[in-house]
Amino acid sequence: MTKAEKTRQFIVEQTAPIFNTKGYAGTSLNDITEATGLTKGSVYGNFANKDEVALAAFDYNAEKMATAINKAMAEQATMAGKLLVYADLYRALLTNTLHQGGCPLLNTATEADDTHPELRKRVLGAILNWKKHLSALVIKGVESAEFNQKVNPEQVALTMIAMIEGAIMVSRLTENESHWDLIMDSLKKNIKQLS
Repeated sequence: MTKAEKTRQFIVEQTAPIFNTKGYAGTSLNDITEATGLTKGSVYGNFANKDEVALAAFDYNAEKMATAINKAMAEQATMAGKLLVYADLYRALLTNTLHQGGCPLLNTATEADDTHPELRKRVLGAILNWKKHLSALVIKGVESAEFNQKVNPEQVALTMIAMIEGAIMVSRLTENESHWDLIMDSLKKNIKQLS
């Protein structure tokens, strides 16, 4: 890495939790300079504007989440085991051990929906990739006869995404982790019923 690349990476790593917690509109240039210890000129010497920092921070948060999930999935032998990783690993999002501020997809999707088209496009891409990944796991489960042949992979994927993101929203809004547990119990039952 060049010095400029290291500086860009440092800015992204330091600001990613702030964007995830405060959102795009709520994160100021002062927040960015305080988090990095850099001057405004140093920040804008590496990024054209706040938009570029926000996009890079979202990409970083999404990649961090995907890496953790893929690592946990690699340890599972069955397709059901790989799907169940989501029910277990996303709990870390609630306790802020994986991402300060919660799920970056949910946070960013809610804020960027009407206010930031480029950020919305990034979140949409991440959600569609997630759906594609989940669908591929279900297809493999069907092909290997682990799952019932009548299972609809797209329906399973979309239901999982909706349940996970909905559970995060409900449990964070109500500040009641038992809501997360109840919804994840339903998700686990759904996964077990795929066979």
